[in-house]
Amino acid sequence: MYHLLAHRLARALVPTPVTPNMVSIAGAIIVMVAGALYTLVATPWAIALAFALHLSWHVVDGADGALARMSGRASPSGEIVDGLCDYAGHGVLYVLFAATLDDTLGAGAWALALAAGVSRAFQSVFAESQRRTYQWWAYDVPWLQNTASPPGGKGDGIGVKLSRLYLWAWGKMAGPTQAVNALVLSAEHDPAERARIAQIARRTGRAILPTVAIIGANPRTILLGLSMIAGSPLWFFLIETVAFNIVLVAAIVQAAAIGRRIAAQIAHGNRED
Repeated sequence: MYHLLAHRLARALVPTPVTPNMVSIAGAIIVMVAGALYTLVATPWAIALAFALHLSWHVVDGADGALARMSGRASPSGEIVDGLCDYAGHGVLYVLFAATLDDTLGAGAWALALAAGVSRAFQSVFAESQRRTYQWWAYDVPWLQNTASPPGGKGDGIGVKLSRLYLWAWGKMAGPTQAVNALVLSAEHDPAERARIAQIARRTGRAILPTVAIIGANPRTILLGLSMIAGSPLWFFLIETVAFNIVLVAAIVQAAAIGRRIAAQIAHGNRED
């Protein structure tokens, strides 16, 4: 449903002056408003509205990329802006939650919020990067990993530095997927081999998608809303710092095994050739 609504929103915005970056910024504002309703108003109706707004953020979050592709404005810098807006909006959300918990937990609320925020960052980097890597392997859809500027290149600004930090974190968790990346790159000028690798990736690589979906944004928003309906963001922070980190470790282990399996299947085919 999110993808369908995001596509329709993007198509409606194509003939307007609205840019993908504007949509990304609007998404950040939506999350911040939801946080204010959750914590500063906090009536039952405000919590219900905040939940609905946060759910609607997923539509806006998908529409910026769709609009960029439809209007021919897709770029690595747009991916960076999208990521920065996501982190900014949810950063404000977590600060508001910490301030709410401060009344009962004191300084521990800020430590818990920081732990949850850092956990979310690593979980999101892994989930999104693994998903985008699979799309590249299986369907040749490029992403930031394929287009990031080399160190010291022209326009080496804060956005480029942040994208390298993002990719550094992904690289630390990627493991054997790096070997598959090298094999995919080596087949760039061999359409038959590239098609064979894509078929192997679709057959074997898709097994990781349900696991990374658990630590993606969709379940997180629902669990946050349920936590606030239950009366406190504490439950959500505990889920992020404990349950989701367990899933993250399991996903890293699973992705490593799948990466080794794909690399072996590609190599086996090459030996047969």
